[in-house]
Amino acid sequence: MEGVTDAPMRAVMGESGAFTHAVSEFFRISQSVPGRAAIQRHVPELLTNGRTQTGLPVHVQLLGGDPDRLSSAAVVAVEAGAKAIDLNFGCPAPTVNRHDGGATLLKYPHRLRDIVRAVRSAVPQSVPVSAKLRLGWDNVDAIHLNAEMAVSGGASWLTIHARTRTQGYAPPVNWQIVGRVRKQVGVPVVANGDIHTLDGFRRCREETGCVHFMLGRGALATPDLPRQVAMELGLIPISDSQPIDWPTRLQTLIDQTPRAVVQPTGRMVHRMKQWLRMAATFGDFRRFDAIKRANSVDELFSILRAA
Repeated sequence: MEGVTDAPMRAVMGESGAFTHAVSEFFRISQSVPGRAAIQRHVPELLTNGRTQTGLPVHVQLLGGDPDRLSSAAVVAVEAGAKAIDLNFGCPAPTVNRHDGGATLLKYPHRLRDIVRAVRSAVPQSVPVSAKLRLGWDNVDAIHLNAEMAVSGGASWLTIHARTRTQGYAPPVNWQIVGRVRKQVGVPVVANGDIHTLDGFRRCREETGCVHFMLGRGALATPDLPRQVAMELGLIPISDSQPIDWPTRLQTLIDQTPRAVVQPTGRMVHRMKQWLRMAATFGDFRRFDAIKRANSVDELFSILRAA
C-alpha cells in the first residue's frame, strides 16, 4: 500500500473509530540507518504521540534484510516516538525483492528469525515487534517454518497475507492455511488479504478461526467496511449503515493533507482519482469513467455531486 496509505489517508481511516491501529508505509533500510528526523518525516504521527490527528495509533513498519541495520533503525524509531515496530516480509514488489527486502526473506527462514531476534533484542520489551508475512515465495507450505522462525525470534504477533509472493494479488487467497498456522504458533495471528465485503470477512473468520484482521484495499474501496467489521466483532456499538458520501470523504483527505501538498492542483486530483479508482476496482463505485478526466479538485467535486 506504499503511496496510498500515507499519513493523510491514515487520518481519514481513523475517523471511524473502527481500527485498533494502523501500520505505516514501509521505511526501507538499505545501506544506512536513518536519523530520527527522517523517520519522523516518513511517519509524522511520531510527533503527536504515535497517533493520527483523528486519534488512530500508528505502528512503524521497517523493511530490509540486514539484522544490524534494521535493529539500529528500530532503536532510532523508538527514540523518535514509535510505540510498536512491524517488520515487512511480505512486500511482493520486484524492485524491493531484488534488493533483499520484503518477500525475498521468505526464502531464508533463518535470516527472517535473525532479523526479528535482532530487532526484538534492541528495543524495550514494552515495544511490541510484529512480522508481516506471506504464505511463501512460491510454495504455500513455507509459511509453517517461516511463522515458527518469526515467533522464535520474538515476534509479538504475525500478520499473514494469504497468498504467495509469486501470486502477487491474484486469486485465490488460502484462508485454510492461515487457520492452520494460527493453531500452530503461540502468538496472535492477524488474517489479511481480499477482505472486500462483510460476507468476505465472515468467510475469512470462519476459515481461519482468527479474531484479528487487517484491512487494506477493502477499507479504501468501501470506507464503511471497517465499521461493519468492527460492529461484527463487537468492538463498536451497532448502528445503521449509511451510503458512502464520497465528496465528504475526499474533503476530509484534503483537510488532512499538508497545504504544501494540496496546493499543486494536479497532485491532489491525482490522489483523489487514485482512491476512487481503487473504489471502482474493488468496491461498488460506478462513476470513475465520469471523473477520470477531471483536471481540478473543483471539477471532480462538481462531477461527483451532479451524479
